[in-house]
Amino acid sequence: MKKNITYREKLLELAKIYKISEIKDYIKNKKKLTTLQIEHILKKNRVPIPTEINKNILEIHSKKITKPFNNFGNALSEFLNLSFKFLKKCVFFVPLSILKLVRVIKKFILDLFLLIKKSTINILNKFYYFEVEEKKANRVVSGFVMAIFLLTFVVGGGKIVTLIYKTPDNSLVLEKNNITKSEKKKEIVKKPEKKEKIVKKPENKKEIVKKPEKKKEIVKKPEKKKEIVRELVLPDLNLKTDTVLSLFADVEYDLKKVRKEKLVKPIYFTQFPKDLDEITSIKLKKETFIKIILPLVVAENQKILDDRFKLNKLANKKMTTDKEKSWLRQKFKEYKVTGGKISELQKRMDIIPVSIAIAQAAKESGWGTSRFALEGNAIFGQWTWNGKGIEPLDRNKEQSHKILKFPILRASVKAYKNNLNTHKSYRQFREKRFVLRSRNKSIKGIKLIHTLDSYAQTGAEYTKTLAKMMDQNDLGDFENVKLTNHVNKSQLEL
Repeated sequence: MKKNITYREKLLELAKIYKISEIKDYIKNKKKLTTLQIEHILKKNRVPIPTEINKNILEIHSKKITKPFNNFGNALSEFLNLSFKFLKKCVFFVPLSILKLVRVIKKFILDLFLLIKKSTINILNKFYYFEVEEKKANRVVSGFVMAIFLLTFVVGGGKIVTLIYKTPDNSLVLEKNNITKSEKKKEIVKKPEKKEKIVKKPENKKEIVKKPEKKKEIVKKPEKKKEIVRELVLPDLNLKTDTVLSLFADVEYDLKKVRKEKLVKPIYFTQFPKDLDEITSIKLKKETFIKIILPLVVAENQKILDDRFKLNKLANKKMTTDKEKSWLRQKFKEYKVTGGKISELQKRMDIIPVSIAIAQAAKESGWGTSRFALEGNAIFGQWTWNGKGIEPLDRNKEQSHKILKFPILRASVKAYKNNLNTHKSYRQFREKRFVLRSRNKSIKGIKLIHTLDSYAQTGAEYTKTLAKMMDQNDLGDFENVKLTNHVNKSQLEL
């Protein structure tokens, strides 16, 4: 008799016949390959595997698959046999027809169970050898997804309809859910009675007419509030620090929020509080100073960016109007550009990094507590020989300069920015800034601070001190801060 050859041995014989070196190497190296791995290698080498061999691949593991079925089947058959014996003993009480019926049911259940067992194994085999066609699979998957989408839309749409149906009057809907058609007709009859009641009350109609007038008044009030919040300029009232701090609390002005959201409210102080130096907490003193200076610096930068946007538009134009030419002449004069060179004006008309402006203001004004800052709103310690100014107490007899005096704090910020954008001593600063701008890189103070050596007599030591202040107080966080009422450049009109 022929020896029964297993499926694995048949695959190995095929490997020997077709001389598959990969399987031979595995066998020589004493590496055990699973049946599925051998089959995969044969398929990879295009070895035809007969259907008689691989049609029942799951028979290799048939014991593992069919074991639970066999156990359950044996238990079921034992249970049915015991129940049948019990019924036989009770033959006097149970009719013979019922015994025959039980036999038939027993046979039917066992046959059905065997059928389920065989069909399950066949289905698993089919799944194993099922080759998916991409087009068909895509159609099946897309159809399944569309069916789910339509089902959810129908179910969700029904819920939405019910919600809309409930909103006019919840009590009526609840009644309609539990009443008959005759009761619905009664409700329809009752509705005109409600209308008659409304007609009988002319006073209510007058009230209804008056309500829209009240709504108009309510709409106007928020607009007034918005105008106040848009720009708050505080006049010279000799404000005290406590008043300033309570104002910040009322408008919810918090530097942590500003750092996170990159937005600051346009609150413009015209002067520093006279008692700012009396704050014992150094941290609170610094935060109060930054809160006062930050909106002024950001506002001037925004104004420069608006002008720069307009200048770039005009630079790309072939023809300009008389109004545009007048504007250009004014800007050439403001930025001290000779010869009408737009390229030079583009270099000069640009922002001063917020971190540099705040650091220099803090350094030159002693965080808003110096005599020059309190008496003349001189934040940046700019010198003058012709204008109105305050004489320094430590000035030599040979010196004749003064510290330039300003009517309000914002005028000092504007003069400071004009100084850096026009004076020949800061040409390196402007060139470096222009390079960053042309390369679409962000203009940050830490990249430009070393170009301001000539701002003070100490030179490099001065810029090192400023860099340290910028780092210790995290002033770089304010570089991209904008005003809450700022307008996008694309919305600006020439």
